[in-house]
This record gives sequence, structure tokens and C-alpha cells, in this order.
Amino acid sequence: MKKLITLGLIIILFCMPIMLKKTQGTSVDKLPPATAPEDAQATEEGAACQIFLTVEAEPEPVPLEEYVIGVVSGEMPIGFSKEALKAQAIAARTYALRITSGGKEPIRRDTSHQVYKPEAERKKEWDKDYPENERKVREAVTETEGKVLVHEGELISAMFHSTSNGRTETAKNYGGTDIPYLRSVESPEDADVSPRFEDSETFTLSQWNKRLDGDWNAAQFGTLRLKRNETGRVQQAEANDFTMEGREMREKLGLRSTDFDIAYDPAKKIVHVFTKGYGHGVGMSQYGAEAYAREGWPAEKILFHYYEGTTIKKLEADDSECLKSP
Repeated sequence: MKKLITLGLIIILFCMPIMLKKTQGTSVDKLPPATAPEDAQATEEGAACQIFLTVEAEPEPVPLEEYVIGVVSGEMPIGFSKEALKAQAIAARTYALRITSGGKEPIRRDTSHQVYKPEAERKKEWDKDYPENERKVREAVTETEGKVLVHEGELISAMFHSTSNGRTETAKNYGGTDIPYLRSVESPEDADVSPRFEDSETFTLSQWNKRLDGDWNAAQFGTLRLKRNETGRVQQAEANDFTMEGREMREKLGLRSTDFDIAYDPAKKIVHVFTKGYGHGVGMSQYGAEAYAREGWPAEKILFHYYEGTTIKKLEADDSECLKSP
């Protein structure tokens, strides 16, 4: 009888750690949504999300978080506030995972996707400031590790640009598709915040005609009308025998933005183009993020302002977006 009791105690003691661990996991799982942080750390049962990206011109796959360090370094001035850098890190991570389908597709390293600056380039560019600059970027990325923006359970298209004209552009105006989290919002920028807020370009009449494949003269400039949308950008330009979308005109002329004005000097046969803002204008403005960070906004507030209706999620190993690549 004593042997049976002893054996029973041994079995109970052996099982106790398993029972305790299960109870702890269950209590975390049952936390109500109002008290469970959206970006909670992985539980004991979960592991950190590990993704490797195939980056153009890189000989080996790059770990996601190292890639984000390279993008924050390449996309934002190192002098920006930490909260602006953190906002960029979350947006860049989200964009990369969406564009690569969780690491299954390659990603380019220029503005066609995201500007990526590997460590060797950072060391060369920053020189003696490398240790301090690297520490600053790594802290911003580490403090946002695994965090992404989602809308209705899906990774968002986290578009961003350098400088707005005071309001961001809508996805519908830019590409023709209405996206609920890419609407026009206020963006507090001026020449004091961004060196790219205002700019100008000049073209000789022959250069103008070559780029637009036309035969403009003083009379045609006199009929030019720029039709603007609700964000102040040129949606369409019209003149005698000429019609072109503002986005196409910007691309052909190499302008900084689609918020532009045109003036023709008939005496010198020179076209002056004045622009406001830099980039397509959709999503987060990088200099706008810096302006808000200077006002004391945290990264999350900055992101929720530019991507309305989104939430922040921290990826874990069992998330569908967390796919290990070879």
C-alpha cells in the first residue's frame, strides 16, 4: 500500500510542471481584448518571427530586422528624432513583408521599392560618426521589432514619401483605387521643417517639347489650365491640342511632385516650373513624421494619423506573415 502511495506522489510531482505551464498559458490566452496589449511579446509557447529577405545585389538573404536597419538608414536623415525613425521602421517592415509576400519574393533596393543601405555603405558614409549613428538606428528598430501595420487583419500597403504639400494625397487620386487607410490627412510641413518643401525647375522650350513630345509655343502656354484635386495637386493639365494627367506630366518632366505651377518666359523661351512637396504624396510623409515627433508625438500616434483605421501588431512565429525563407 505504501508503495502505491509513494508511486502516486511521484506521478503527481512529475506532472506538476506541465500542469502549471498549461495554466499560465491559458491565463494569458484568456485576457480580454481591452487589457491584452496588441503588440504583446511572444508567449512561452511561441517563438520570435524569423524572416530572411532576398535583397537585390546582396549575395546572401538578409534577416528582416537587419534589412529594416538598412532601410531606415537609407530612407531617413540620421538627424531625425527617434520617434520618427521608429515610425519609419514599422512602415518599412510592413511594406517589405507585403511586397515580398512574407519573404518569398525578392525586393529591390532603390526608390522603386525601398532604399536599402547595407552596413558597409553606412560605415563609409558616416565615417567617424558610424558608432553613434548605428546605435541610434538600431535602437529605433529594436524597440519596434516585429511590429507591423494591419487593417482588417491584413498587412497594409505602407506607402510613404519625403515631403507633403501640407496634405497627403489619396490612393484614389494617385492610382485610381480607393484604399480606406490611404486618405488625405493634414501634414505639418513648411520650408523650416523640410528643405524639399519648395523647389523650381527651368526648361528651354526645346527641352520642354522633347520631354512632352509636343510643339508648344507662347500661344499654347496661354491656354494652359491646371486642374487640381482636393489636395491641391494637379490631377490634369489641359491646353490647346494637349491633355495629360498630372502624374504622367510629373514623370515626363522629372518634377518633385504633382503640386506644380508653370510660367513661360516668351522673351527667353524658358519654362519655369515651381513645385511644392517631394514624392507621390501618398501615406506617411517622412518630414511630416519628423515635425510631429518634434511636437512630442510617439511613433504609434504618427502612424495612426497617416494610416487611418490601422492597428499595430507584433508578428510571432505562428503568424501567417511570418514565413521562413531559405
